[in-house]
Amino acid sequence: MGVTGEAAASVFDDATAVRPAGPGRYLVRPDERFALVAPGGATPAAVNGGVMVATMLRAVLDTSPHPYPVATSAHFLRVPLLEPAEVEVTWLKQGRTASTARAALVQDARVALDVTVTTGSLPDGPGQAAGSELTWTGEPPKLPPIEDCVNLGPWRGTVGADGTAGYAAHVDLRMDPATTGWRHGEPSGIPEMRGYFRLREPRDPDAYLLAVAVDALPPVVFGLGAAGWAPTVELTWHMRAVPGPGPLLVAARCRHVSGGWFDEETEVWDAAGRLVAQGRQIARVGRSSRQRERA
Repeated sequence: MGVTGEAAASVFDDATAVRPAGPGRYLVRPDERFALVAPGGATPAAVNGGVMVATMLRAVLDTSPHPYPVATSAHFLRVPLLEPAEVEVTWLKQGRTASTARAALVQDARVALDVTVTTGSLPDGPGQAAGSELTWTGEPPKLPPIEDCVNLGPWRGTVGADGTAGYAAHVDLRMDPATTGWRHGEPSGIPEMRGYFRLREPRDPDAYLLAVAVDALPPVVFGLGAAGWAPTVELTWHMRAVPGPGPLLVAARCRHVSGGWFDEETEVWDAAGRLVAQGRQIARVGRSSRQRERA
């Protein structure tokens, strides 16, 4: 599990493919098909952070004694170039119920993305428990039916001046209309985003797609009118169950914005109404492309 073969099942699988290059080493290439663009720029600037994390998870799960990434923490140290890179995986612990690895994405002898992953087992479907029969889940967020939501399509920061769509060409986001006022210069004044997420190509959700889902929506600060580049500095997410087929319901909110920083908490629910992933990240507010280049 984790290594993509020569015949990739989908564009997403191909874009996140890893190739063994020796013990604990994998060759990868950040893929422009899932890139975002810098504000005012004409070329893709960076691959969506969730897509990069999914790539790292493929390398880790290739040699994991357990099937699922139960806890993942990613530090984005610099923007990975759209060029070949190497993922180096080191196992810190391999146990009977949980194992932990460190993975580093290296380009030009520098670490661009540092990830720690704990793998384990999870329920494979509704009503199934993994290790304990004690279960409880809070209420899912309320969204309009998917047919009443806004087909977001390409949005600000996902399309270059030359029309290159990148990330937006491969994801299908249907947003709660209450969270899309920023598109018309009328932000809601509340840092929240809610919507349905899936790929445009037919592909059921799995652990790799959950890694994207927790970082899939426009930044929550768009709801406050801050619609500039919002780079993630650290992202932690937890996989809570194996998702069933169908679109994922994603809800994100912010608790505090100050000093140029904002947090974002995300819940992901599958089409069967099960909580399948939770995420939390801290990011910068509305940095311009020039500021990002100096970082």
